Amino acid sequence: MSVVETNLSHQTIGEIVREDIRAAKILKRNGIDFCCGGKKTLEQACEEKNVNIDTIQEELIDLMSRNNPFPEINPDKWKIDFLCDYIENLHHTYVKQNMPVISELAEKVARVHGDHAPELIKIKDLWNEVVKELAPHMQKEELMLFPYIKKLVAVSEGRAERAIPHFATVKNPIAMMEKEHELAGALIEEIYLLSNSFAIPDWACNSYKLLYNSLAEFREDLHRHIHLENNILFPKAIILEEKFNAN
Repeated sequence: MSVVETNLSHQTIGEIVREDIRAAKILKRNGIDFCCGGKKTLEQACEEKNVNIDTIQEELIDLMSRNNPFPEINPDKWKIDFLCDYIENLHHTYVKQNMPVISELAEKVARVHGDHAPELIKIKDLWNEVVKELAPHMQKEELMLFPYIKKLVAVSEGRAERAIPHFATVKNPIAMMEKEHELAGALIEEIYLLSNSFAIPDWACNSYKLLYNSLAEFREDLHRHIHLENNILFPKAIILEEKFNAN
């Protein structure tokens, strides 16, 4: 997609953000999901959220017409084996380091303030579901999907011999990963709504404040994490595998 385009309505959300990650801020401000909802067109997403597509298009085009101060940081240009390592080293590490911290905070805050603010108990329960989803999810990616994608790259570069995986095609684990992304994303959004967009009440203690700030940061990281996989890594892995099948 070129920055000179003046009609983005039929571009998918994933394509728009893949071209320029700065677009995510505009989309998020209008409640448009750019990670799990990346396959929807801008037109579809705006209709669902009942927002004015002309206004958003104008903002997006204006943004993308301005020079990106960090043009080299564009994961769409990276090799997908490097992208696998990047996701694992940055996002998976972040999740593994922060899940136990947030779990402890959620438990403590729900125990202390749950009677006064019962939504905290529900948030704790939902967070526990997030942990149950993401821990095995990342393990499957690290032990099964990412190694296979790296192998595809190695084969394409003549560094390895191709072997048919036990899951037959990369489309199968990718479909599973995308479903799990949707579930984890939905849980985080339910937490976001219950927390009133992580609004911190005046009477909140430091643990309460830290919990909501940590959840807000986690949500932001998860959105970028899922975007990199759903909108960049997975489609490119499918295309690479299909090239082999066509030969």
